[in-house]
Amino acid sequence: SPHSKAIPAQELIPVFLYAEAIEKELVEDYKFGRQQLIEIWGHACAMAVTKVFPLASMAKKQPTLLVVCGPDQNGAIGLVCARHLRIFEYEPTIFYPKRSPNSLYRDFTTQCEKMDIPFLSYLPTEVQLINDAYNVVIEAMLGKDAEPGELKDPYAGILGTLKQIRIPLISLDVPSGWDVEMGNNEGISPNVLISLAAPKQCATRFLGKHHLVAGRFLPYDVQKKYDLNLPEYPGTDCVVSL
Repeated sequence: SPHSKAIPAQELIPVFLYAEAIEKELVEDYKFGRQQLIEIWGHACAMAVTKVFPLASMAKKQPTLLVVCGPDQNGAIGLVCARHLRIFEYEPTIFYPKRSPNSLYRDFTTQCEKMDIPFLSYLPTEVQLINDAYNVVIEAMLGKDAEPGELKDPYAGILGTLKQIRIPLISLDVPSGWDVEMGNNEGISPNVLISLAAPKQCATRFLGKHHLVAGRFLPYDVQKKYDLNLPEYPGTDCVVSL
């Protein structure tokens, strides 16, 4: 059910331990390109957003979304997600305060710019401005690779702002400020969590309304090897609600 509050911890422990190993195996053994993985995940995240927030359900007249992107892979997935949402006729705006020098991530930025997706030069600290301008915020800042104790500006300040918003918040994979294992220390409380490949250990602490997984592309042998116990995906969907 999409309203599940948590998943039994024993089902998630292998996923937390093996998240890096799975990604390494996909790249080295299955020859998935890094750009390909980011594209798959970004597209799946956009599909998840359309499931939870269909165009017709948007509270405001314009289907506006704010996508906050970090400097690493999670941020790149956010860029791809924004591009696909634009194709699906949403109106995303991107806030990308520290652009990565990585040429692969620069390509994703260029694609968004070429599609006339606006980029904010700063995030308003006046929370009401964000509440008034957007229907939803998608947070793709730090992901599983970040150390919660090392939150530096601008991300510490952005987190402070996102904690105060009144519109729905979606986090990709690991909510920013959360420990990938222990969960929420001083992080945000998203309404929606989209887990990439499979849920991480911290997902047991997620108390929001919708938890979706984007992992259908994982080869069967990888799922079996790491004992992922992924739910059955409906029809041809690339995401599933837990």
